[in-house]
Amino acid sequence: MENFLNESFDLKPKHSSEEALERWRKVCGFVKNPKRRFRFTANLSKRHEAAAMRRSNQEKLRIAVLVSKAAFQFLSGVQTSESDYVVPEEVKAAGFQLCADELGSIVEGHDVKKLNIHGGVDCIAEKLSTSTTSGLTSDTGLLNTRQQVYGINKFAEAEAKGFLVFVWEALQDMTLMILGVCAFVSLIVGIAMEGWPKGAHDGLGIVASILLVVFVTATSDYRQSLQFRDLDKEKKKITVQVTRNACRQKMSIYDLLPGDIVHLNIGDQVPADGLFVSGFSVLIDESSLTGESEPVMVNADNPFMLSGTKLQDGSCKMMVTSVGMRTQWGKLMATLSEGGDDETPLQVKLNGVATIIGKVGLFFAVITFAVLMQGLFMNKLQEGTIWSWSGDEALKMLEFFAVAVTIVVVAVPEGLPLAVTLSLAFAMKKMMNDKALVRHLAACETMGSATSICSDKTGTLTTNHMTVVKSCICLGVREEGSNNKASLYSEIPESAMKLLLQSIFTNTGGEIVINKDGKREILGTPTETALLEFGLSLGGDSQAERLASKLVKVEPFNSTKKRMGVVLELPEGGLRAHTKGASEIVLAGCDKVINSNGEVVPLDEESINHLNATINQFANEALRTLCLAYMELENGFSPDNAIPLSGYTCIGIVGIKDPVRPGVKESVAICRSAGITVRMVTGDNINTAKAIARECGILTDDGIAIEGPIFREKSQEEMLTLIPKIQVMARSSPMDKHTLVRQLRSTFDEVVAVTGDGTNDAPALHEADIGLAMGIAGTEVAKESADVIILDDNFSTIVTVAKWGRSVYINIQKFVQFQLTVNIVALIVNFSSACLTGSAPLTAVQLLWVNMIMDTLGALALATEPPTDELMKRSPVGKKGNFISNVMWRNILGQSFYQFMVIWYLQVKGKAMFTLEGPDSDLTLNTLIFNSFVFCQVFNEISSRNMEEINVFKGILDNYVFVAVLGCTAVFQVIIIEFLGTFASTIPLTGSQWFVSVFIGFLGMPIAAALKTIPV
Repeated sequence: MENFLNESFDLKPKHSSEEALERWRKVCGFVKNPKRRFRFTANLSKRHEAAAMRRSNQEKLRIAVLVSKAAFQFLSGVQTSESDYVVPEEVKAAGFQLCADELGSIVEGHDVKKLNIHGGVDCIAEKLSTSTTSGLTSDTGLLNTRQQVYGINKFAEAEAKGFLVFVWEALQDMTLMILGVCAFVSLIVGIAMEGWPKGAHDGLGIVASILLVVFVTATSDYRQSLQFRDLDKEKKKITVQVTRNACRQKMSIYDLLPGDIVHLNIGDQVPADGLFVSGFSVLIDESSLTGESEPVMVNADNPFMLSGTKLQDGSCKMMVTSVGMRTQWGKLMATLSEGGDDETPLQVKLNGVATIIGKVGLFFAVITFAVLMQGLFMNKLQEGTIWSWSGDEALKMLEFFAVAVTIVVVAVPEGLPLAVTLSLAFAMKKMMNDKALVRHLAACETMGSATSICSDKTGTLTTNHMTVVKSCICLGVREEGSNNKASLYSEIPESAMKLLLQSIFTNTGGEIVINKDGKREILGTPTETALLEFGLSLGGDSQAERLASKLVKVEPFNSTKKRMGVVLELPEGGLRAHTKGASEIVLAGCDKVINSNGEVVPLDEESINHLNATINQFANEALRTLCLAYMELENGFSPDNAIPLSGYTCIGIVGIKDPVRPGVKESVAICRSAGITVRMVTGDNINTAKAIARECGILTDDGIAIEGPIFREKSQEEMLTLIPKIQVMARSSPMDKHTLVRQLRSTFDEVVAVTGDGTNDAPALHEADIGLAMGIAGTEVAKESADVIILDDNFSTIVTVAKWGRSVYINIQKFVQFQLTVNIVALIVNFSSACLTGSAPLTAVQLLWVNMIMDTLGALALATEPPTDELMKRSPVGKKGNFISNVMWRNILGQSFYQFMVIWYLQVKGKAMFTLEGPDSDLTLNTLIFNSFVFCQVFNEISSRNMEEINVFKGILDNYVFVAVLGCTAVFQVIIIEFLGTFASTIPLTGSQWFVSVFIGFLGMPIAAALKTIPV
């Protein structure tokens, strides 16, 4: 079975090929209910539509760019003429001078000519009644008017399915439809033969069973769909920085309107179509919209920004022009959302199991029907009445056919792949409460098999609340505390202090703004915030510093360069460059330093040694170190050139404290006991990284800490011996992280989870088996590439995700074990009985009830078990483990053998055992067999809670769903036996018969416990 599954139903957890997705669908030839079976699988036809739309976008944009270039060249030589554009009356009445279609044609068509005719970005802002500096006003009435004219920033989604749609889909089951026809014929023949109501009992019994199955199935499916809908809403929660009423504020992208001024930084997704207002070094990645991998430079000459594209570099202000379905991204997303998520490897594998067992079940059903019919024909031949048929015999044939169809209902475990979805939906909802948002279903499963976690340091292992606690300004080392800011100000020469404050306030990716409550707020990364707070505490004035000089060029920080820089035009004339970044990298580019007198002196060996010793001292205290430097650009500077990397004067070094998160050490220890290796991969100084790693319990005595530049120089042979020992990688570039992940996956066959927050982490997140993006510090690009978003950026949450992943995997194994046991017993009992006695002990109605116990109710009970701490004390499955393990086969075959033997014994010796006589003896025996069989499943369900441990009652009361399902099953079984006999072909049992039935079921538990002691 495993070989067949691996051949036809093997799917990667991520980036599966179209061919693989098509292949398993073709193999699943026999499906009872395609609508239900394939509900949570990708819609490949919708994906083809989306791909075609992308190609069309690519062609449109290519033509638009060529036309705009030609128009730009033409316009530069010709005076712009007035437009023949007429403002629609309703737009004019609303107080605007541009309609949505005209705005859309300017940006989407990259129409430079139209842009110039309308007077450029500033004039368009006026026509939209907005300001590029203070944004829109927050007046609700005006915003509503704007929304009516220009639309909302949401794309059209398929309407959510109501409960009745799920009922209709459950009715599409082919076997239930055949049983429905059987019930209809049985009703007609029965009423014709025996009259109403006696003749209708069999038919109505089947109808009632079908309706019960349909409504229970539909209810379960509907609840799942509600859970997925909630998760989809969470996935779409994206906020951006917007200026409204001259105040910076965070806002949902769905509240954006044309005229809004949006602030974008490296890694952000452009939330709507718009025009560039101001910014530096903006590179846009349009591949998500057009498939074009080459980034596009956006500036005042090419100001067009399209929704759904991403900032690969730089930062800017953008004015929104078109939103929602008026953008190409909105139309593309509307199509893509219908394409659905890829199915998960377990879903596909269990579709394979269902297909195999379905074929076996169909074979047995045909044979059973043939044997039963052959018995009937033989009786007719012996009696010599082969040519005369009574109504009773026609009903008997119909009953045989119904039993054969019901065997297919029970034998084809349609519930297997759907149990995966049920378990995943349950886990995803619970993980959401535990601060983990799952973006791709498969990540839940894969995380359960993870053998290695490569974690960032900042914000994941640490709190991300940074403060400057030490500094070395003008070669003097000082502790920074609330008491000694004034003394620091007096100790540093005035000229050096001016340079330090200018460096802090101008060379920053952060910003000090007044929020809508009128309070001062610092925006930016925690590192930037710490530096700006340090500058303010020294008495600096951010606004004054920024207004005093003009920014000529900005090179934002990224994890490859590990530095950021600006070039300023000074008020007294001349140009100055400031840089800051990783201490040893920036210091290596310095040849001068400011001494304690405020004089610029050459950087001699003694000073270099002093500064390096300071960096190491700070790093050994687990401080993050940054070096600040400047240089005078005496030979001028062109904004087209890169900011120089050397020739700087060192202003000083700051040590920033970022405490380790509470609980991280314990979480790392849990991972170690679970067989998961935790590695720290950081861009920080190696001494800082080692100090934090030791504090977290990641770096042990036999582990290695290595720097990225050294790692990337190693040969493949050296990596083979080195990688298993690496516990810390410092000063790593994104490509180092990518290489480490690739090596762990391909060479060492590990299942790797990787955390990331920056744009440059996207390749590693994409490469990993599970990409984990940070919800707070993570950029939209990182989140887009990730499978799970850690909403609180906490390492302990990653351990929770691993625990839930294992829980999903084990829960589905439990359910598969339980269902395959029922399948095997039901098949063999009905088949063998049909062959040997000429009748089936379990009727169609009874088999439908058994099917519901093992399918929908069994999945609810077993697939929703919450995780336990014991899960993190066993080794991970990894890539090599078989899903249906030897332990499962032992339990399935042992339990099936016991159940079959008991039921067969009842069938052969039951009448003698219970001294059954008279006309009702057969019905009583069949009722006893049915009752014993159901209670065997009830107690087997309890035994299946743990496949290896003997104590299966531990924590049973914590899972109220499990207790409720068991309780309902037992109560309804009593009702069927005692009160619904005419419909279910049962007869009320005596107290002793009830006791024996329940005891036979209970006896399965000690037998299951004994089986668990057999080693496999």
